[in-house]
Amino acid sequence: MNQSKSAALPERTRGAGGAHARTAAWLSVLCMGLGQLYNRQIVKGLLFLLAEALGIYFIITSLFTNLMGLITLGDTPAHLEKVGRLYKNVPGDHSIFIMIYGLVAFLFLALFLTFYVLNVRDAYTVGRLREEGKSSPNFRDTLRYASDKGFPYVLLSLPTVGVLFFTVLPILFMILIAFTNYAAPDHIPPKNLVDWVGFDTFKNLLTLKAWSRTFFGVLTWTIIWAVLATITTYFGGIFVALLIEQQGIRFKTFWRTVFIIPYAIPQFISLLVMKNLLNDQFGPINQYLRWMGLGGLPWLNDPFWAKVTVLMVNMWIGIPVSMILVLGVLTSIPRDLYEAADIDGASSFHKFRSITLPFVLFQTTPVLIMQFAGNINNFNVIYLLTGGQPANGEYSFAGSTDLLVTWLYKLTLDNQRYNFASAVGIIIFIIIASFSIYNYRKSRSFKEEDMIQ
Repeated sequence: MNQSKSAALPERTRGAGGAHARTAAWLSVLCMGLGQLYNRQIVKGLLFLLAEALGIYFIITSLFTNLMGLITLGDTPAHLEKVGRLYKNVPGDHSIFIMIYGLVAFLFLALFLTFYVLNVRDAYTVGRLREEGKSSPNFRDTLRYASDKGFPYVLLSLPTVGVLFFTVLPILFMILIAFTNYAAPDHIPPKNLVDWVGFDTFKNLLTLKAWSRTFFGVLTWTIIWAVLATITTYFGGIFVALLIEQQGIRFKTFWRTVFIIPYAIPQFISLLVMKNLLNDQFGPINQYLRWMGLGGLPWLNDPFWAKVTVLMVNMWIGIPVSMILVLGVLTSIPRDLYEAADIDGASSFHKFRSITLPFVLFQTTPVLIMQFAGNINNFNVIYLLTGGQPANGEYSFAGSTDLLVTWLYKLTLDNQRYNFASAVGIIIFIIIASFSIYNYRKSRSFKEEDMIQ
């Protein structure tokens, strides 16, 4: 009688307080697939065993060597070796390739460990099902789940791996370069090896006079440029949108079309045309000014005027974007607010300050933050219009209108100072990320969204 009652009890009662789940999990910790085999999932267990065997094989045959290379960055540079009366070129270690292989090995190892953890969780979850008296899902059930409820995760896993290797890996590579001496002329592989130097690159960038003067000068102009470029285009767009939406303005569609044309034309075409129009000697604008007896202006040749010029041209390109955005916001403002303001005798300025501007700021603050971040990295306007010129004798590899991003470009492609360029890139990221996160969290849009959630 006791035996029959014992047999009739559900398996959960006989699971010794979670023994199935714990046993399956520990078996999977010892070896991938053992927990699944314990849970009577034969096919899944064998697949996990095969995955571990392949992972260990790659770790032993290549990954371990590549990970060690990430530490040493090579031991033997390319050199000439005398053979009789001749010299032959003996290839050596390429530090940059070794770094890339090491990063790939590191990411593969991270994926392998993640897969290992998922294997343990799977074994534990199925073990809990057994304790509850339920049968273990077979391989067909697993496939059915993967094609139904788990299908989004299956689809997302492929682009996730792509992002890992094509986005995360280059970012990690750029970060690591900042902690090496990878720069011309003495540390360019394969002739020379690259070494780890810790924070020396950042220290030199901030303390050595030749570099610090350039860095702080370019950084100051970058902040000034980002603030002025954002304010002028944003409030310029608001001003134009309000003019078009004023009551009594006819041909609204025509005015919208006129002001959107600069945005519709490819930006690089507008910038190259502007560069020729503003040419100091042969540009049509200076020629017209001279014909009128006013004399020409050094639009792109004088440091001050070059900065003023890039701001004006950026307004020509950027105001249409803000105008479109604000036009959409203006149509969503309730008309009864303006009617109530008219009854109270409010002036146009008071209606703008108390109704229009708060609505526009509430709707567009996240976009405004994005525009500021984008202007810090506004490569096209500076590079295509001035190329960073005019020259500045106190700067290293930078001109008077260079932003951090264009200076980074010159350091990389023109001068092969990769470690300094990488350090500048990290600093740009810190500035943009800190500003964007802080201001977005302080905005009303974020606070009200957080309250709703």
